[in-house]
Amino acid sequence: MESKLIPWSPSEAEEYYGFKRWGGNLFSVDEEGFLNAHPMGDERKIRLYDVIKEAESMGLRPPMTIRVQDILRSRVIQLNKAFRAAIKEENYDGKYQGVFPIKVNQLREVIEEITDAGEEFDYGLEAGSKPELLIALAQLENKKALLICNGYKDDDYIRLAMLGQLLGKQTIIVIEQLDEVDRIVRLAKEMNCVPAIGFRVKLTTSGEGKWAKSTGEHAKFGLTPGEIIAAAKKIKRAKMSHCLKLLHFHIGSQVPNILTIKSACAEAAHFYCELYRMGFPMGRIDVGGGLGIDYDGSRSNYESSMNYTMEIYARDVVSNIKSVCDDADVPHPTITSESGRAIVAPHSVLILDVVGKIVTADNSEVPLISHKKDRIVKDLEEILKHPSNYSLLERFHDAGAKRSDAHQLFQHGRLSLENRAEADRLYWQICRQIHRALPALGGNIPEELTCLDAMLSEQYVCNFSVFQSLLDSWAIKQLFPFAPIHRLNEKPTVPATLVDITCDSDGKIDEFVDFEDVRPTLDLHPLKCGEPYYLGAFLVGAYQDIIGDLHNLFGRVNEVHVFLDDEEESGFYIEETIEGYSIKKILEMIQYNASDLCRLAKRQVDAAIKEKRVKAREGVSLLDLYEKLIAGKSYLLSPAGRAKSKRRKK
Repeated sequence: MESKLIPWSPSEAEEYYGFKRWGGNLFSVDEEGFLNAHPMGDERKIRLYDVIKEAESMGLRPPMTIRVQDILRSRVIQLNKAFRAAIKEENYDGKYQGVFPIKVNQLREVIEEITDAGEEFDYGLEAGSKPELLIALAQLENKKALLICNGYKDDDYIRLAMLGQLLGKQTIIVIEQLDEVDRIVRLAKEMNCVPAIGFRVKLTTSGEGKWAKSTGEHAKFGLTPGEIIAAAKKIKRAKMSHCLKLLHFHIGSQVPNILTIKSACAEAAHFYCELYRMGFPMGRIDVGGGLGIDYDGSRSNYESSMNYTMEIYARDVVSNIKSVCDDADVPHPTITSESGRAIVAPHSVLILDVVGKIVTADNSEVPLISHKKDRIVKDLEEILKHPSNYSLLERFHDAGAKRSDAHQLFQHGRLSLENRAEADRLYWQICRQIHRALPALGGNIPEELTCLDAMLSEQYVCNFSVFQSLLDSWAIKQLFPFAPIHRLNEKPTVPATLVDITCDSDGKIDEFVDFEDVRPTLDLHPLKCGEPYYLGAFLVGAYQDIIGDLHNLFGRVNEVHVFLDDEEESGFYIEETIEGYSIKKILEMIQYNASDLCRLAKRQVDAAIKEKRVKAREGVSLLDLYEKLIAGKSYLLSPAGRAKSKRRKK
């Protein structure tokens, strides 16, 4: 039964869904109930609903990724200005020169926008594999910008990095393993190249959050103190001391606690100063990644949050390196960071359309039987009709016990199906009655009754695959903010969880960001027959675009790239659209040829016609359907979308 629509203010919507907490000044709700993006953090805005409608007029429907490209530019500018301000405030003698780690989002449009925005700051790129290095060598044309080469390296990787050096790029090969030193020395002679080299050090400072185990003494990458001494000796023997240009460390991705970052910077600075004393005036220290995103808006050291801002991060990095260097009387080095998540996560919004719902609790108010009621059914009716006779907790316990008894009797053949169904219906009515009374208790809700939100929730079926578009949600339980992008002037009255359209039971979202804790449900709006209902998954621009797989053979979703434009009435323009994968393309990716499949299908249709199981005309139609669908998309076409398709054809 649909709830009555209750007016809701933009401020109430912003508070409940947390737009201002996790989104900062990037999102707002207008008086008409639509969500707007503010790419540059000012009054200029893009209504996301309008972007969807314009994309639909171009033939693209959700699921859809909206890339607000101006956000990439604003984040690059914000990071560089934060470090410039910190350097000035701390009287730091060095400078900042950052790089973007390509692994966080390798898409061409993302890399191009970042390098363009970073041109004035000599903002570079970081690569961790040969394919990424090939991208970086071609895309990074600014000869003053750094190109940091991380990861395990074979001879071809090292040759490729040295090619960048020979082309005049500021390429630095970071040594992750001791045996890389000998190969770099050998290949430098072979290619007649003077390489720029960095050492990656394993710190004893441990990371925090989901990636804590990627750091410390048992980390996958980096040199121990003993290996650093051995590597330094090898470089001296090769008369290449002047080639050591950088000290690098990484404390893990999404570090929630600023104290961890401060400690790591101080420890790494001591390594830097010791190497300086050993005769290696490197000039650069790379603090790696770790700058977080406040996914839940709590501004805490919870793993999906961060207890600092970008500006605090920059100031603490600068001040801790400066303090150690000053104490050791060592010149201040140029500071590099490899912030990826903080740059790209906010720019991407995954738009989902809700195509249906699954109701676990029986919402019927109409009795299923009028006579031959079992005693258990009558007892449940008494609990429902006389709520004042019991406390809320007593009613919950008694109703649960009666329902359990009904199930036991049914299993032993001593209760009819009608009575079993009526017992269930009454039980859920009692639960809803108790749930409605909970607000009157204020903060004194018994713990056992806090489960009612989840028990009474509906499952909204969303047209997407968790494993393709939000893999981190499944793989590492990363929390992402979710919210409707329209109808935000109506109070949401349906506690819900989200499920995708895959056949996997793990394809669901049942944990949602909250200010103090994790919510088991998210309040959404009742679905309206024939009208689309769009939800957004936010802060998904880091990693999700690349690491998604082809589970159930759902491919990449449609994509639109949006820019601000003051001359447009809507305030934006769509610069580029990218169609999601067709079924044909997905099949080719797993070594199926669409033509071969159509031929095999035709052979079976011909056999069915010969055996008179289908008529010839029906066989032709069936084959046409098969060929049409193999060229189509894997995602569902909602009823609203089907109606629009038919109107376009007419």
